[in-house]
Amino acid sequence: MYAVNKSMKSSSLKFRSFIFSRSDFNVVSSEAPLMFCYSGPSVPNPAHLPKDTSFMRFLSHGNSFISRNYHQMRLIPGLPRQDPTLNTSLLPSSLTSGSREIVLKWLHARWFSSPSIELNTEKGVVRFRFGQEAGKRGGQTKAKRIVKRFKMSKKAKLNELKFYRLKAKKKMRSPNPEVRIRYKLEKAKRKEAWLIEKLRKFEVPKAPDEPHDPEILTEEEKFYLKRTGEKKKNYVPVGRRGVFGGVVLNMHLHWKKHETVKVSCRPCKPGQIHEYAAELTRLSRGIVIDIKPDNTIIFYRGKNYVQPNVMSPRDTLSKDKALEKYRFEQSLEHTSQFIEKLEKELVEYHEYLARKRKEEKS
Repeated sequence: MYAVNKSMKSSSLKFRSFIFSRSDFNVVSSEAPLMFCYSGPSVPNPAHLPKDTSFMRFLSHGNSFISRNYHQMRLIPGLPRQDPTLNTSLLPSSLTSGSREIVLKWLHARWFSSPSIELNTEKGVVRFRFGQEAGKRGGQTKAKRIVKRFKMSKKAKLNELKFYRLKAKKKMRSPNPEVRIRYKLEKAKRKEAWLIEKLRKFEVPKAPDEPHDPEILTEEEKFYLKRTGEKKKNYVPVGRRGVFGGVVLNMHLHWKKHETVKVSCRPCKPGQIHEYAAELTRLSRGIVIDIKPDNTIIFYRGKNYVQPNVMSPRDTLSKDKALEKYRFEQSLEHTSQFIEKLEKELVEYHEYLARKRKEEKS
């Protein structure tokens, strides 16, 4: 099908643009209509054209003629524009070579796509839906709703905080002990989840272990190194921050002049001294000679010791970060103990209620 689109006037030539169906041309796709330009005299109405002209024979190649004028054709952006392989033998023979070039240029430039038009009759309202490319089946993507967040004034924020504080006070002053216990329990669990999320930020990925051949010491050598380490006064403290980069750095500085070094761990929980020993062995490549009951570890640097260029490992925390991590760990420990205490109180209260009901029934 084809229809007259609009007139384009210039100084020397008058152009008329037409839209033809894909059945009239040998093209790649048979979906989108083409725009065609004719170079010749201005024709106000196709009915007045002489029937024997080559141009009319060219127009009669289609199936039917629609006299409706399309006053506006918009090029749809974002759709693929394919270069049509046109059959130029269908063009009128009366066109000159210059006119043929103009026609072909317009055919290449004016490449339109026909979007599908769907009729939507939901809720008794008729609507037309545009935008889906013809030939592509499937539902249209739903537009994401952008929720605008309005900024609250300072007064509104204060009022909201007051409301939550009053709500909390009512629960804390409730005559029912179960309400009070449950409120404290919910608050403690929220804090516990927040602390666990904070501690995840301090997890440092361990570096891949480098090939290391630990030296084998005899019992006599171990006894000699143990007595030597006990007599010497050089030591490295491990405090509340635990094992971090500075501890390993100090060990290497001591090994510069001494074969052994004592690592004093205070404060230290029961069993934590062995964790410190394993971690320091991995980071410093030293050899554990002895672990004292007073939470002291004696390390030996090794026979073939070479001081590394980077004495503080990269997969360790800094001094400030280690202290911050310790504070979060301490808070998490106390919160967990408080949750256990509240759960125990809640169980005891339920047992008390059960006993009281039995007494009332009896």
